Amino acid sequence: MAKELDEELDNGVVSGGEEERRPARGSGKMKKLILFVVVPVVLVILLVVGVLVSGIAGSVFASRDGQEEMAADTELPSGRAGSGVVAIHDLPEMLVNLSGRKKQYLKLKVALELSRIEDKAKIESYNPRIIDSFQVYLRELRVEDLQGSAGMYRLHEELLSRVNAAIAPMRVANLLFKEMLVQ
Repeated sequence: MAKELDEELDNGVVSGGEEERRPARGSGKMKKLILFVVVPVVLVILLVVGVLVSGIAGSVFASRDGQEEMAADTELPSGRAGSGVVAIHDLPEMLVNLSGRKKQYLKLKVALELSRIEDKAKIESYNPRIIDSFQVYLRELRVEDLQGSAGMYRLHEELLSRVNAAIAPMRVANLLFKEMLVQ
């Protein structure tokens, strides 16, 4: 009889008058295990799968590869990589009318930082292409697009992107604003 009572207790059944069920002794530990171990592991796996499927990871790795390629392109003649400027090329002054109802003009003078001395001679022949690329973009700007440091930053990044596209496979290390006037 004592043996049967021990088995009933082990199975979660207590006898006496009515039979009532008690949860098994280990179920509390099992719930904690599931809550604190299994659920976080599943969430991490879902997060990793979501990042891979959405393409975010590919763009992060691609931008790192692009930075490495850019670092390789900016090698100095001595063979060591660095951000040192070897040559500066001044573009001619540009005057464009801005988009909008009111007649407003942008006067812009830009210099290009080159990281390889041999590009200085070649880039002169690309001036018409660079200026055309800049003109097309600048004529669509409004005065509001140029306001504040954020506007200047966007303009800098867009012009740098356009000059690098115009002179490919050469690269410009940086673009410098020498003069900018909105009237």
